[in-house]
Amino acid sequence: MEMIADEIIASGVPKENVIYIDLDKRGFKNIKTADALEKCIDEQGTAEGLKYLFVDEIQNVKGFEEVINGYRTEGDWSIFITGSNSYLLSGELVTKLTGRYLEFEMFPLSFGEYEDMKIFLGKPIDTNPQAELTNYILESGFPRALFLDDPADKRKYVQGVIKEIFDKDIRKRVKIRKKETFELVRRYVVNNFGATTSINSICAELKKNGQSIGKATISKYINALVDAKILYECNRFDMKSKKSLSGEKKYYLADLGFYYAENTDNRVNYGPTLENMLYIYACSQDCTVSVGRIGKLECDFIIRNREMNYSYVQVAYTIALSKETEDREYRPLEMIADNYPKYVLTTDYLLQKRNGILHENIIDYMREGKVF
Repeated sequence: MEMIADEIIASGVPKENVIYIDLDKRGFKNIKTADALEKCIDEQGTAEGLKYLFVDEIQNVKGFEEVINGYRTEGDWSIFITGSNSYLLSGELVTKLTGRYLEFEMFPLSFGEYEDMKIFLGKPIDTNPQAELTNYILESGFPRALFLDDPADKRKYVQGVIKEIFDKDIRKRVKIRKKETFELVRRYVVNNFGATTSINSICAELKKNGQSIGKATISKYINALVDAKILYECNRFDMKSKKSLSGEKKYYLADLGFYYAENTDNRVNYGPTLENMLYIYACSQDCTVSVGRIGKLECDFIIRNREMNYSYVQVAYTIALSKETEDREYRPLEMIADNYPKYVLTTDYLLQKRNGILHENIIDYMREGKVF
C-alpha cells in the first residue's frame, strides 16, 4: 500500500492530498472507535480536490464501515484499506461496505517471487533447481521468513503466524470454546491437504481414532479455517455431466509452511505438495480452479483464467520412471474432447511430446511467471 501511495505522489498528486494512517504505529494505535478514526481523517484531509485515503489494519477500529462509507459517498475521496484478519476477507464485510469496491487478495510468495526476493536480500540461491524448490517448500512463502537464516527460526516464525491467526482471527470471531477439538480438526485437514475428502469422511476418520465430533462442528471449524485463509476449498467437477460434485472436495493450504513448520518429518510428499503449489499459483493469477473427474479418471485441475479460457493440468513429480507413470498422467487429458490447452507439469527437464499435450517443467513455469 505504501508503494501505491508513493506512485500516486510520483504521478504529480500533492503530498497533502495523500493521507496515510497505519493503525499499528505510534500516534495511531489509540484509534479504536469510529469517531476517533473520523476525527483523525478530518484533521489530515483538509486539502482541496481529490484526496487519497490509505488506512492500514482497519479492523482495529470498531464500526469502521460506516466511516468509510461516509467518505466514499462524498465523491472526492479515493479510499484504500487493508487488514489481515478473517473478518475483512469474509462475506461479512461485503454486506456492510455498500456500493462499488475492488478487493485484492494477497498471497504468499510464489516460487519465482521467493527467488527474486532472495536475490534482493542477497541470500544465496541453490544452483540445483530441484534443491531450491525443496528449500521453498520447507521454508514457506511468507516474506518475513526470508529475513531469517536459521531453519529453526523460520519454523518458529511460521508457528507464530499460525498462533496469531488462531488467537486474533478465528477464536474471537467464531467463539471456539473447545480449543482441543478445534486443534484435532485443524491438524487432520492440514495433514491431509490435497486429498479428496468430505465432512462425512473426516467425521468417520476421527471416530476411528476415538474422537467423536459432530458434522456441524467439523463444518464450522473448517469454514473458520477457510475464512481465515489457512485453507482453500477446491470443488470437484464432473466433466461428463458438467456439474459440481457435492460433498467431495480437496483442501489446499495457503502456504505449505502451515504443514511443514508443525511436522517434524522433513520428507516431502511431492504429489500433493506440487498440487498445492500450483493451486495457489493459479489463484494468485485470478484463476478459478476445480478438480476434474472424467469417468473413473481424475484431472488434477481445470483452470479458468481471467479471459474465461480453460486449461487442463496434470501435476506430478516425474513421468520418467516408467511408461505406466507416463500413461497415468496423460490418459485423463487424452480423454478430454475439447481443444483447450492441456498441460502435464513435472520437475523433469527431459520433456515428452505426446498428442499435442504440453509437457513443461513446473519449476521453470512458476519461476518465469507464466499464465495459463
